[in-house]
Amino acid sequence: MDFGLALRTPRNDGNSGLCPLPNSAACVSCRAYKHTNHEETPMPAFPASTTVLDSILFRDAFGTPQMRGVFSDVALVSRYAEVEVALAKAEAKCGVIPQDAADQIAARTNVAALDFDLLRQETDIVGYPILPLVHQMVKQCGEAGRYVHWGATTQDIMDTAVVLQLRAALEIVERDIAVLRKILAGLSKRYRDTPMAGRTHLQQALPVTFGYKTAIWLAMFDRHAERLAQLKPRLLVGQFAGAAGTLASLGDKGFEVQEALCAELKLGVPASTWHVARDGFAEAVNFLALVTGSLGKIALDIMIMASTEFAEVYEPFVKGRGASSTMPQKRNPISSELMLAASKAVRQHAGLMLDAMVQDFERATGPWHAEWIAIPESFVLTAGALHQAKFALAGLIVDERKMNDNLAVSRGLIVAEAVMMGLAPQIGRQEAHDVVYDACRLANEKGMSLADALTADPRISSRIDRATIEALTSPKNYLGLAPAMVDRVLKSATR
Repeated sequence: MDFGLALRTPRNDGNSGLCPLPNSAACVSCRAYKHTNHEETPMPAFPASTTVLDSILFRDAFGTPQMRGVFSDVALVSRYAEVEVALAKAEAKCGVIPQDAADQIAARTNVAALDFDLLRQETDIVGYPILPLVHQMVKQCGEAGRYVHWGATTQDIMDTAVVLQLRAALEIVERDIAVLRKILAGLSKRYRDTPMAGRTHLQQALPVTFGYKTAIWLAMFDRHAERLAQLKPRLLVGQFAGAAGTLASLGDKGFEVQEALCAELKLGVPASTWHVARDGFAEAVNFLALVTGSLGKIALDIMIMASTEFAEVYEPFVKGRGASSTMPQKRNPISSELMLAASKAVRQHAGLMLDAMVQDFERATGPWHAEWIAIPESFVLTAGALHQAKFALAGLIVDERKMNDNLAVSRGLIVAEAVMMGLAPQIGRQEAHDVVYDACRLANEKGMSLADALTADPRISSRIDRATIEALTSPKNYLGLAPAMVDRVLKSATR
């Protein structure tokens, strides 16, 4: 992308082309480009984005083009216009405005022809974009323009437009979750019987299988798919209620127009006005927090398992990805790191959305505005995290040999419980616990295998032969129902 030196960064005082900082020593651009006259030298052109969501450097690490498109300014204004046009059509059907006026509004409304700079300036003055948009739509629609926005209030249009955005955004999330579930199901089947060390408190606990681990991940996303299906009917409802939510301006036509508008947009009809009842939007972002929270858990597991001391899994190899500028041997788990970061950011926005539910009387003050920050960012971050997860898990490199080596590192101590339970029927559980505890201590002190330590104790060797001891201390023989649990997860939902 060539931004060209003809573009200039505007000063804070409105004079474009001059560096805004008061002295060249503080200006990175002046130092980098050896400006000699700080106040008069035009700055080279750079993109003006200030967040990772729009940055040319980071935007595809933390988001996706498709989700950014859903929440772009042009898309949002297009949704506003879509709702205004749908309102005109609905009101014409209900006899509130002339049919010809509605036809003209639909035919002549042209988002591409809007003056977005003027829209920005007037929005900055008014505080909301709808009145500035209506000004331009009225001009576009000529005589029919008098019927634009008939009986509506700003929040009706903005809320309904956001619902339309959320419907499109959730379709993306739903598809990504479906793909991720398929990937996790494949991993679970493939590694159903692959033994590895199960860990609690970061210590080896009991043997599990890698398929068991991925089946746990899969079950989370099965539940997320169920949550999403349940969420949509509550969330995807229109908003049209007028100034204080009573539809007073439309008289006895209020409900009829409301229903016709929702039908036009293929949205549900609200039972009551939700200008200040924001549980639907809060639920949507908190749903995303659950999704990214699960992705963060997966990411943390992968990152630890990819550490040098574990070396059990790796993200897909792409030349240069995860490289260090100073350590050529490094292969950092970049996708997992991005997933974890996104989960933390969305979690913060989930809290913001809960805070924004506390709104005053019939129309809110600042809490409503907080949604404008939290909703788009949460969806873009979630899309980015899901994208990274699909990449990392679809090509996940699993080192079964290393898993087996790590399983053996405790020299059989990881299945001390199996020995204890094997002895319990003969000598009682408590005595079995005590003698196995002593054997474990001996194995640790002498660097012995658990099997050798058990054989050295006559209280055990007199009751259990060496072959049985070997069988009891083999981690592969103590997987419990891990493989069966994989089967149960795979059968529990439609794939």
